[in-house]
Amino acid sequence: MKVSTVLVFMLLLQVADAQYNFSELDSKLSQYQQQLGGNVVTLIYKDSQLIYKKELGDFKANTVAPVASCSKWLTAALVMTFVDEGKLSLDDKVSKFIPEFTSYGKGYITIRNCLSHTTGIEDKSGLAGILENSRFTTLEDEVNNFMSKHEIFAQPGQQFAYSSVGLNIAGRVLEIISRKPFDQLMTQRIFRPLNMKASTFYSERAANPSGGAKSTANDYMNFLTMILNKGMFNGKRILSEQSVAEMQKAQTNQNMIRYAPPTAEGFNYALGEWILEADATGSSTTVASPGLFGTWPMVDKCRGYACIIFVKTLLRDSRKEIYTDIKRTIDAQIASKCN
Repeated sequence: MKVSTVLVFMLLLQVADAQYNFSELDSKLSQYQQQLGGNVVTLIYKDSQLIYKKELGDFKANTVAPVASCSKWLTAALVMTFVDEGKLSLDDKVSKFIPEFTSYGKGYITIRNCLSHTTGIEDKSGLAGILENSRFTTLEDEVNNFMSKHEIFAQPGQQFAYSSVGLNIAGRVLEIISRKPFDQLMTQRIFRPLNMKASTFYSERAANPSGGAKSTANDYMNFLTMILNKGMFNGKRILSEQSVAEMQKAQTNQNMIRYAPPTAEGFNYALGEWILEADATGSSTTVASPGLFGTWPMVDKCRGYACIIFVKTLLRDSRKEIYTDIKRTIDAQIASKCN
């Protein structure tokens, strides 16, 4: 009986593989392997199964590594669990939970502004920013510093500037509502329900909702499949369909962009994720949340697949063209259901 079960599974896997010809994708990944740092895991999920898996170098699908700004997508999803429970609204002002924000002229900043990098709060860049952030042992201390020490460059919602400020403020609000530390909330509400056993935001210093996650390709793919399936994972509802849809709505236009990393220039931003592709009405069709260390997770709604390219090397400006080329190669094998 056990042998028969294994044979059936292998037969189903062969049928799934037979639908696609990923030989060109194999060649592309080999071609770009060194530019991607030598260690690369690529997974593609569609129709309730993994249809492609490639491990290059020393990385395996269960290798744990920092994922940098891919963390933002996770944090936005965590916020939406509170929205689903009615404990928070995206249009709530941060000052509702941290009244001192009003004293520093930041009383009109909303949770939506925080998730879309439109708070208008200046972020310190380069070495100065790194040194400042390394001082904090709690998220509370870091957010109090944003509140009292960082200048305002624009009114909330008027300009977009990619940084760690907004998502970290949102993470602190969740701590206040729940009276639990951020990393514990993430484990309870996202990692554990999604069977992301190797993933964590734990740090000996302040938790970093914007960039502090460590994960694996397998784990992060579980998150992506939940997003692809409109909030469902293994028959369990993690997020409402409405929350997933809200996360994917554009919050910016190109005239608002004050700063975007080179790998995301030309894209608009939603809530915790970039919009890589949109239809004629501006509705997102492909969303992603690439990280500084090169990991690139994305969901293509028109073709019905999720993909992650999992690496650990600094994301250079040229990497955008590599990932775009890889996506084109995948798309050539998977038909779009959109017009």
